[in-house]
Amino acid sequence: MINGKQEFLSILLCGFIVAGWHNATALVAAEQAPHEFSRRLVDAALERTQHRVIYDGSYRTIDYPGGDIPPDRGVCTDVIIRSYRVLGLDLQKAVHEDMEMAFSEYPDIWGLSCPDPSIDHRRVLNLRVFFERNGTVLPITEDPADYKPGDLVTWLLPGKLPHIGIVTDSNAVDGTRPMVVHNIGRGPRLEDVLFDFEITGHYRYETPR
Repeated sequence: MINGKQEFLSILLCGFIVAGWHNATALVAAEQAPHEFSRRLVDAALERTQHRVIYDGSYRTIDYPGGDIPPDRGVCTDVIIRSYRVLGLDLQKAVHEDMEMAFSEYPDIWGLSCPDPSIDHRRVLNLRVFFERNGTVLPITEDPADYKPGDLVTWLLPGKLPHIGIVTDSNAVDGTRPMVVHNIGRGPRLEDVLFDFEITGHYRYETPR
């Protein structure tokens, strides 16, 4: 027969066990969440390679928020923007709002006196500042293992042209490097180009800080 004291201790012990289970479950969920986001981002990027897109970086006035140029047009940044929108993150809106708060932190090379939501998010240099301010800045190394699925990488192409792509979980033929989805002029493609150009940035952006 259980007396009152034993019953109290039993209830207290059960409470600790349940609380510990909930805490452990929450911890596992928190650890899995970034991996789930990265997987979905990679899937969205890979899906972009199924679209025929003519490389076109011309200025177009677009709606805000949620605006986009014609779906059969785009540049490297549009691969990023369209992939994130599948996950419910609108970089057009996020970049514009950040530029409104800290316009002086962004490059002053286009002669603008205020943010322009039609084009700001489509510029690699602006995205670099945005990810530095709102995402996680990761080391730039020559070790392929440091580049995880869902990471964002920026490069400087010949002619000092900025470029950006998304690291995937697909490996190069020799199995030593992750491949990236990018649009360097031939539409969105999955290619082995991670170390083909000078890397200028390495970021992870999952949810706004």
